[in-house]
Amino acid sequence: MCPDTWVLHVDLDQFIAAVEVARHPELRGRPVVVGGSGNPAERGVVATASYEAREFGIQSGMPLRLAARRCPEAVFLPVDKEAYEEVSERVMATLRSFPVVVEVIGWDEAFLGARTGDPEALAAEVRTRVVETTGMSCSIGIGDNKVRAKIATGFAKPAGIFRLTRANWVEVMADRPTDALWGIGRKTARKLEAAGLTTVRRLGLADPDELAARFGPTMGPWYRLLAQGAGDTEVTATPYVARSRSREITFQTDLTARAEIDAQVSALAARVAGDVVAEGRPAVRIGVKVRFKPFLTYTRSLTLPDPTSDRAEIERAALSLLDRFDWARPVRLLGVRAEFDRVE
Repeated sequence: MCPDTWVLHVDLDQFIAAVEVARHPELRGRPVVVGGSGNPAERGVVATASYEAREFGIQSGMPLRLAARRCPEAVFLPVDKEAYEEVSERVMATLRSFPVVVEVIGWDEAFLGARTGDPEALAAEVRTRVVETTGMSCSIGIGDNKVRAKIATGFAKPAGIFRLTRANWVEVMADRPTDALWGIGRKTARKLEAAGLTTVRRLGLADPDELAARFGPTMGPWYRLLAQGAGDTEVTATPYVARSRSREITFQTDLTARAEIDAQVSALAARVAGDVVAEGRPAVRIGVKVRFKPFLTYTRSLTLPDPTSDRAEIERAALSLLDRFDWARPVRLLGVRAEFDRVE
């Protein structure tokens, strides 16, 4: 990597909540929770929460009812996907106004590939222009690869800038738990901890053969590389392409009858099939998600014999997956997902 070539990770701060506050300025400084229909008396989960709400322990994915118990004075709002997409598009257009390569990786984040002798100055200019053109605040991580830039953003939040490179990797990351790494979640961190790998340092120094034996020939050595800060340095302007399309529904009254469950999955599959047709790419894999009472979530999936956009085939695959679940508990949520082949 050229000494003057940098990867910047731009992450919009509390994006969905920030869009809502921009639309409703009177909510600034108040705990705001966005999710479901916006009614915490109904079933649904938190899509995002403002920093003020997070101080009460409210997190994404939490049931709205629990969020309301933790912070009764919070303002609850429904999800408005179209509004978030419109603001996201304006932010990405602003990023593309700079002499950088922009790789969009979601509604609220993107990598920038930049050649500059002062990445902090560039990051500051990006932050300023994003605020001026969209009203959105962002945090920016600077790195010598994507992994380090992404992790750096966590240290930059909120509304800051942080540089993480090979030069300060050990100082910043060595004594942190393994789930501080991008790509290692809590479940994997617990498995690593069971193997005595409690910190980034220990994982980075682990024997790759032992990791391969315990976690698989691909994932084991990859965990070690992550702990050493290794990552891709190439930022590409290839347009973001969705890997899947999904539909789900949370029921206000639990479902117990299999016939009703089948009917709901059929309806969801039909909607997903419509999304697949609109996407213009056939589905290669179908998945079904079931959330049982009280809040136990399981998924099952299968690869289709041939890629398809046919509604009947997608519906048939989704229904066949239902036989792989244990229906001993009432159902509070169902979801159907169609996955596309990766675009190279």
